[in-house]
Amino acid sequence: MKRSKLSIFMAGIVRENPVLVWVLGCCPAMAVSTMAVNGVGMGLATTFVMTGSSIVIAILKGIIPEKIRIPCFIVIIAAFTTIVQQIVKAFAPAIDQALGIFLPLIVVNCIVFSRAELFAYKNRVADSAIDAIGMGAGFTLALVVMSSIREILGSGTWFGIKLTADLFDPMTLMMLAPGGFFVFGVMIAAMNYLTKGRGVKRKSFGCKGCPSAEGCGHMNRKEA
Repeated sequence: MKRSKLSIFMAGIVRENPVLVWVLGCCPAMAVSTMAVNGVGMGLATTFVMTGSSIVIAILKGIIPEKIRIPCFIVIIAAFTTIVQQIVKAFAPAIDQALGIFLPLIVVNCIVFSRAELFAYKNRVADSAIDAIGMGAGFTLALVVMSSIREILGSGTWFGIKLTADLFDPMTLMMLAPGGFFVFGVMIAAMNYLTKGRGVKRKSFGCKGCPSAEGCGHMNRKEA
């Protein structure tokens, strides 16, 4: 059944949120979510790369050979990652320094590659662009909420503005890995509660629910 443009966009924010539902991109999400501004920067950079690469892949899908599609995806994603890295270095050096190695590592971000493989390579240009923007918005929203909670509780500030620093002593734990895992877990539980567990249906897990099942050696061995 053909999906509307709105449903494609909204899927990435709620029902198929890449961080809180699919649990992808956890490494950069945990690493840069200590400050809200870092979450915004990482989210926008990833959205730019994902949108640009999805559009190009959707345009070229008819001429990209099936057997070498993955190397082609990597080259396209790497090109957009290089572009966004140079832009951030030039116009936002503070964010570039804060994001560190995780900015160039967008090239291997599971969220970006999954949308290229599962959506852009199989759909039209407009739908691919909308899907990428929706997924990017969902990723950015999750990062901003996570980093805001950690920054407010861990530093008493939000986007550098003092909020609770004079009300209670900041909890340094929130700026460390354990605090990040705690906030991440609470956010996943909250998303599961709000969607009543319908974010991803149980049948979506396993070989039968995998969009790449046809090309998977494990699936072929099971059928054999």
